[in-house]
Amino acid sequence: MSANFLNRIKILVFACLFFSCSSDLDFDQVNDLKLEPVFVANLAYFNVPANQFYDNGAEQQIAFDVQDFDAFKKKFFRDNLVKAEMDFEIENTISRAFTLNLLLLNDNDEILQTLTFEVPAYSGSSNVIKYPTEVFENQRLALLKQTTKVGFFVRMASGPPINANSSGNLKLRSSATVYMEIE
Repeated sequence: MSANFLNRIKILVFACLFFSCSSDLDFDQVNDLKLEPVFVANLAYFNVPANQFYDNGAEQQIAFDVQDFDAFKKKFFRDNLVKAEMDFEIENTISRAFTLNLLLLNDNDEILQTLTFEVPAYSGSSNVIKYPTEVFENQRLALLKQTTKVGFFVRMASGPPINANSSGNLKLRSSATVYMEIE
């Protein structure tokens, strides 16, 4: 009787497999797919020694540099970017205060936006300043997407003289967090 009982259980289990639940597959769901990746990347960095503000026997009160910025040349990135956040940190170990203007420029060298950072003079203690996050959304993001160059305009305030032997550095570190929406 036990062999007969085992055969009936096998038949019952096998029969249950044919009565399993199923539903129609909806492949149109792929049209509703929405990806929202977030990326963090380094944005800009410089480290300028104090003696670079001294040239040909004279202090240089102003320094200026322009770099190409090709992040928005790719249509995919431009079309899917919905928000960007930029974080800036400046460390000053020079006994002079500075004003740093970060210029976002288009192809015609027109200034789209200016970010201004006031940097206090070094006084012997830690002088690392973390500035509030710059958020780019809506109209401000539209201007950012036109950026093809980034300019750095550094103006040194008055203070103790700087010469070829002056010590200290002015350092900028920055990063960008970008939010994409891909449908």
